[in-house]
Amino acid sequence: MAEGETESPGPKKCGPYISSVTSQSVNLMIRGVVLFFIGVFLALVLNLLQIQRNVTLFPPDVIASIFSSAWWVPPCCGTASAVIGLLYPCIDRHLGEPHKFKREWSSVMRCVAVFVGINHASAKVDFDNNIQLSLTLAALSIGLWWTFDRSRSGFGLGVGIAFLATLVTQLLVYNGVYQYTSPDFLYVRSWLPCIFFAGGITMGNIGRQLAMYECKVTAEKSHQE
Repeated sequence: MAEGETESPGPKKCGPYISSVTSQSVNLMIRGVVLFFIGVFLALVLNLLQIQRNVTLFPPDVIASIFSSAWWVPPCCGTASAVIGLLYPCIDRHLGEPHKFKREWSSVMRCVAVFVGINHASAKVDFDNNIQLSLTLAALSIGLWWTFDRSRSGFGLGVGIAFLATLVTQLLVYNGVYQYTSPDFLYVRSWLPCIFFAGGITMGNIGRQLAMYECKVTAEKSHQE
């Protein structure tokens, strides 16, 4: 090359670290969006069931959606689902305990079906008192965790989610945003934490399965390169 001539800049390639970070960010965003829409769909279906059975009552001026639910319920549930679904695999990696129990989509779909069944039972099955209903739903929720999860991190996160979600719901009811018929536990129904626990386990399993799919795709790309 003659003196004074400069080499023409060619196309710059991202290093492996930058490519990895970019790929992880995109996959994280995709998983979050998928989890959000799953949460919105489940919220619409399950909230419709609760309203039809006269379990929850919304003021007439906030009944806006096609499923007779307050407009803010589906987005809030979708956001919570995305956070929970992303948090579960993140905690697994942080603890160094990859979750491998029943890791296939058929198991995840059965978990979703059981969760819908538990929610349906809370609205439709009649018991002599709320204590019997709460104990039954608690047993079913723990059975869901034992059948589809069995991890200590999953159980701990489920309990934390149930506590936090119940507290937020109590604050909303206290401020008159909506109400429960026949409340028996600080403005809400005593079985509500069981529903939140089962919902946390369900969304955690979906999030873990999506994360596992991402790992498989990343591993295949790395092998091809």
